[in-house]
Amino acid sequence: MKKNSFLEGTIIATLALIFTKILGMLYVIPFYAIIGSQGSALYSYAYNIYLIFLSISSAGIPIAMSKIVSEYESLGLKEAKVRSFKLGIFIVSILSAICFIFLMFFSENVAKWIVGDMTGGNSLEDITLVIFVVSFAVLIIPFLSVAKGYLQGHKYIKSSSVSQMIEQIVRILVIIFGSYFVINILHKSVSMGVAVAVSGAFIGGLAAIIYIISKILTNKKELSLDKKLEKDNVTNKEIFKKILYYAIPFVIINLTVNIYNTVDMSLIIRTLSKIGFSGADSEYVAGVITTWGYKLNMIVTAVATGITVSLIPNIVTEHTKRNYKELNKIFNQALQIILFISLPAAFGLSFLAEPVWNVFYGINELGSTAFKLSIISAIFSNLYLISIQTAQGLNEYKTVYIAVLVGFLTNALLDVPLMLLCNAIKIPPFYGAPLATIFGLILSITIVLAKIKEYPEISYKNTWKALKDILIALIVMLIILYLMKLIVPFNLDSKLFSILDICLYTLIGGTIYILITYKMGIINRLFGKKMVNRVLKYITFGKIQIKE
Repeated sequence: MKKNSFLEGTIIATLALIFTKILGMLYVIPFYAIIGSQGSALYSYAYNIYLIFLSISSAGIPIAMSKIVSEYESLGLKEAKVRSFKLGIFIVSILSAICFIFLMFFSENVAKWIVGDMTGGNSLEDITLVIFVVSFAVLIIPFLSVAKGYLQGHKYIKSSSVSQMIEQIVRILVIIFGSYFVINILHKSVSMGVAVAVSGAFIGGLAAIIYIISKILTNKKELSLDKKLEKDNVTNKEIFKKILYYAIPFVIINLTVNIYNTVDMSLIIRTLSKIGFSGADSEYVAGVITTWGYKLNMIVTAVATGITVSLIPNIVTEHTKRNYKELNKIFNQALQIILFISLPAAFGLSFLAEPVWNVFYGINELGSTAFKLSIISAIFSNLYLISIQTAQGLNEYKTVYIAVLVGFLTNALLDVPLMLLCNAIKIPPFYGAPLATIFGLILSITIVLAKIKEYPEISYKNTWKALKDILIALIVMLIILYLMKLIVPFNLDSKLFSILDICLYTLIGGTIYILITYKMGIINRLFGKKMVNRVLKYITFGKIQIKE
């Protein structure tokens, strides 16, 4: 294996992330066609429960492992580094076993908690089955995560990224071909097809961990695993404390995000059922907001995930140097790039909700209507991720905990009242759920930004100016698109026509937005003329260049 530099590692990790996100977005088209709306709701139950228990069983240890290994490697503490790896495996073994046993024996109780007294949708037995099946993945994925963290700590980014792609490819193959075989060839129930699909998480993880183990075994020397080492002057207690110190913030954040979705799912189902929606419709809307629409939201949220790869090391470096002027520049640039890309992407997808939903899931008014607002929450999710990660880079863990807790409680407490309010004022009641999420995220973001502003040299003046300019360009773009829609309405007769609609409106809307923001100087301010020229060189074959 070859060690990767920071820049090389960032590019590899980002490309792998983009690849897996695209696959994760595209596979839903055939999968949804196979299992239908009720099957999609069933998959949502298992998927969201799996993410919660994965957060618990992994416990943020992969990130902690990467940091600890990197630290001990640089200090020459090779034996302590290896012991940290073994201790990490020991911890996840216990946590994974506890989570697995709980899901196995209490899957029916978990299913009852999610759906309550709802009738008319998936049966309690079917929901129990898929939760039981997905529990097996909790046994293996945490070990994969720790092994990846160990490799990343040694700057072997490529192997870790390849394992991520292997896991995603195998998982998707099992999901699509497994569900198709069970439902269309064996003519078994949709619930059996979904059960096979959710087993893809276990099989994909198994394939990835086999690859990782093979890499570790063939590179024992570089990883200090080839011989017995003299014990370093670092106790297990110190290592354990360090693991907890690094891991707990990530546990809280990841767990809260996943609980967000599951709480939303439960409250949406219960509330919609109470106000007259059928069980099937309640399940469908909950699945749209927490799983299927969320997968499309990845188009927008991938932006923030990619930015954090290079943002956090830079934030930590400038904070260590006490170079707050540069820190201010980096953080504000990250916020501005998020706003520049996320706002038109999210509002554009909201505008194109009908054809987009038709392409991925088929024509369904409930689905496209729910997606119109839920995609807007992706903007705030991006800002939330950037601000929370920056606060962690500054070691402001107390602020992170407060922000996360306040956001979660706000979301949970407002879900039902906002759904009832929306119903009372005759707008889709399920709009209350994404609105509650948005309000919770806004509070969390505000708390973190206020704390960061206490640092010297930190100012959001330029970001506010950029936001104002971006909003002007966005509003002009949307007005033109809505006027255009009066002349060329959406054609939802087939997926092909919907794709053509998406391409046409995206091309026109994107061109308008880019031209306006360029004329206003936003693009040059954000990316610099040198970067803009490099992009122009590729897309115009060197015919257009901006004078420096």
